[in-house]
Amino acid sequence: QVQLVESGGGLVQAGGSLRLTCTASGTIFSINDMAWYRQAPGMQRELVASITGGGIIYHADSVKGRFTISRDNAKNMLYLQMDSLKPEDTAVYYCNGNFRSSALDYYGLDYWGRGTRVTVSS
Repeated sequence: QVQLVESGGGLVQAGGSLRLTCTASGTIFSINDMAWYRQAPGMQRELVASITGGGIIYHADSVKGRFTISRDNAKNMLYLQMDSLKPEDTAVYYCNGNFRSSALDYYGLDYWGRGTRVTVSS
């Protein structure tokens, strides 16, 4: 079992910055892909950014140039630096990751955090 806990959300004015952190704990042999998703009220959950185990990064067009995903494999942590925030970035942000529990667990399992709320005022 793996637990993911997000932190760093809050209320910020447009143009401001926040840094989200996701901390993973539990039975972790290694971590494959990790990602940040968000879900705005009345909307479907959408992918914001992802990073593979090898460090290949993807950012959605809507956040490219403003958000930066990164990870610290030694600490089992995932980050999302969010700059130049806009009201449309308001959402609950979720951490997602694929975790291997042992060397024999090739495909791993996906886990989700409970989310952290980000509110951007205009």
